[in-house]
Amino acid sequence: MKKQSVVVIGGGTGTHTVLRGLKLYQKQLTVSAVVTMADSGGSTGRLRDEFGYLPVGDVRMALAALASDIDEHEELVRQLFLYRFDKGNGLSGHNFGNLLLVALTDILGSEEAAIRAAARLLSVQGTVIPVTTNKVDLVATYDDGVELVGEHSIDEPTADRALHHITSLSVTPAATITEGAEAAILNADLVVLGPGDLYTSVLANCVVAGVADAIRHAPGKVVYIANLMTKLGQTSRMGVAEHVAEIERYTRRTPDAVLVNTSPLPADLVARYAKDSEFPVAFNCESAACRVIPADLLAEAVVQKSSGDVLKRSLIRHDSRKLARKLVDLL
Repeated sequence: MKKQSVVVIGGGTGTHTVLRGLKLYQKQLTVSAVVTMADSGGSTGRLRDEFGYLPVGDVRMALAALASDIDEHEELVRQLFLYRFDKGNGLSGHNFGNLLLVALTDILGSEEAAIRAAARLLSVQGTVIPVTTNKVDLVATYDDGVELVGEHSIDEPTADRALHHITSLSVTPAATITEGAEAAILNADLVVLGPGDLYTSVLANCVVAGVADAIRHAPGKVVYIANLMTKLGQTSRMGVAEHVAEIERYTRRTPDAVLVNTSPLPADLVARYAKDSEFPVAFNCESAACRVIPADLLAEAVVQKSSGDVLKRSLIRHDSRKLARKLVDLL
C-alpha cells in the first residue's frame, strides 16, 4: 500500500512533539518537516551571530524528533544530539546538536548538506527541510506602530509590548521558499500547522514568499493544532478563533480541521503561567467555518527544563501519541 505524505510546518517544541508521534506510523506515512529559519535566540542565536550560517535550533529539534531510537545505541545518539552544556566557558547554554550542525556546515560547505548528513547519522525517519535558505530576520509591527526586528525580541519582548498586539508580520530581507519545502507541501496528503508560538514558530514560515501560495494550492487537507496557552506579547487575549483567523489571514486558506484540547490543564501549572500573564487559550470557535475537533490532547508528564537553558520554555504541552492518532484519523 502506498504511504501517505504528511508535512508539518513550524519549529521548536511544538513541531518536535508532533513529529515524535508521527514517527510511530512510519510504515504507513512519509513525514516531512518544514522549519523556520528566523530563530535568533539562545544557542542558535549565538552561533548564527558568530558563524553567519542559517539558524540550526529548529532543524536540530526536528531531526531529533524523527531520529531512530529502536535500540540503546540509537537512543544514546539522539540524546547526545539534544544534550545541552550547563557549564564551560563559551560552551554553557549550547546544544551539542547545534555545534555538530555548524561543524558539518563548515566541512560540507552548505547548511542543506549538513542537514542531510546529520539525518544520516541519526537514521532519521523522514525529511527535515529549511523553509528558506535566505538569511532573514523576523519583523513584527504592533498596533502602536512600534516595529521589532529579530525572533528573540518578539518571542521574549520587553514589558511595554505586553500591552499591544501584533498587526503584521514579515521577514527582512525578502526570502523565497526552498524547492524542497514547496514540493513537500504541494505533494502532501496532510499539511499540519502548529502547535507552537503563533507568530515566531508557525507564521514565521508563512511570511516567506511562496509558502502561503503552496499551502493555498495544496491538494491535501490542512489542519491547525491549537495552542494550549497564550503567549505574552504575541497572543494575549486571543482564543482559538483568533488564532485560526490569523492562520487564515497569512495563508489565505481556511484550515480543513482544527484540533483543540479539551482536557483540563493542571491548576498548579496554570497558576505559574498566570504570574507571567499567560492563560489557557479559550475554546471559542464552536461556530467556526472549519471543522473543529475537540479531544484530549494533553501530555500528562510535566516538562523539566534542562540546566543551562536560558530561554523561556513551555511547561504544559500536547501529547505526541494523542496528536498523531488524531492526525492519522484525518487521512
